Amino acid sequence: MKQAASRDAAVVTPWYPTRELPFRGSFVQAMVAATAPGCDSFTVYHCDPWVAPMDAAATKAVEEANAKVMARAAHRVPTAGGAELVSFPVTTPRGQDYGAQSRNHERQLRNLLGGEPIDADVVHAHVGLPSGWAALKNARPGAKVFVTEHASFLERVFQDPEAVELYDELMHGVTGFLVVGDKVTEVLERQFPHHADKILRIPNPISFDEPRPEPVKDLRSWLYLGSVTEHKGVTWLVEAFARCHAEDPTLTLTLVGEGPLRGPLTERVAELGLGDAVKLPGSIPHEQALELMRGHDLLVHPSRYETFGMTIVEGIAAGMPVLVTRCGGPEKTLAGIEDAAGELIDVEENAESISEGYRRLRARFLDGQLDLARAQAKLAADYGYEAVAQAHYRLWFPDSP
Repeated sequence: MKQAASRDAAVVTPWYPTRELPFRGSFVQAMVAATAPGCDSFTVYHCDPWVAPMDAAATKAVEEANAKVMARAAHRVPTAGGAELVSFPVTTPRGQDYGAQSRNHERQLRNLLGGEPIDADVVHAHVGLPSGWAALKNARPGAKVFVTEHASFLERVFQDPEAVELYDELMHGVTGFLVVGDKVTEVLERQFPHHADKILRIPNPISFDEPRPEPVKDLRSWLYLGSVTEHKGVTWLVEAFARCHAEDPTLTLTLVGEGPLRGPLTERVAELGLGDAVKLPGSIPHEQALELMRGHDLLVHPSRYETFGMTIVEGIAAGMPVLVTRCGGPEKTLAGIEDAAGELIDVEENAESISEGYRRLRARFLDGQLDLARAQAKLAADYGYEAVAQAHYRLWFPDSP
């Protein structure tokens, strides 16, 4: 029988790095790495959506077949921080609404567990729907259930009436509800003003432990890390780089990530004659991404919208100045250290804002006006592994010494 002071935790998430998608869910993996060492046991349930076009009959048949093999096929493997990972497919018909997705995750997680509840005192889900709902409905009686909401697409979720109903019930039923940025809070408070006092804020954890081989000397090698989509501003980034490269042919750009614009951007790079200066390696593992940060001079992140901006903090932790847009998260994350860390620019639908921001930043950098050490110290105190882990422990295990 477990003692009352046991510290057993589980995480339920739709996103976690896989061989096929090594960068997806890296922020969840970081949270696990930070918090698992302080727990007696820690299990990550990765409810991996496998999406395919299926009608109602096919969906029922596929799910039933999946349920029969899931308990035998899914197995525990070591993951970050000494935790164990159980990854299993959640068969999902393409176009399924968010409310239906949530009930789907709830049902298929229960199948994996053989109808038994999650064996943990604390269950922490990432994103309210579908994983928060699945966690709440599969937690054992008396367990504490927490949710961290990261989703930048909540307004789209709330266009589904069933999803709104489930989310309301979720926020009522959980022990604690956490967000990573002000933009998410604003959407939730608009939709559920009666739950506003339940919303707390704990950021994603960032490691500051790996030093850079040598400090940045000039801002010649640019790096972008993220999805290759329109809302990330990558089209304007390539155009802005082309302008700056015309002024300084020693500049290079590595644009890391997958998405619908990777093919068109590859073609555009060729049209601009930048094939030797621009690399688009696709998606890479998180550890390799961190190595690239320690090997490049400048992180450029021209997103149209961000809830937090974890990559920006990781870049500064790796000793890189940053050129980022005021897109919701970064201006909050870098409050008080904007000039020390790099350059913030407004969200504009043009390349000029990025290229002009780069010229200002490079001049300031070469003039010695940045103070990356101060920026790193401030961010480590707010977002370092130890700081974030302790914030979670105070919620998860309030009676522990």
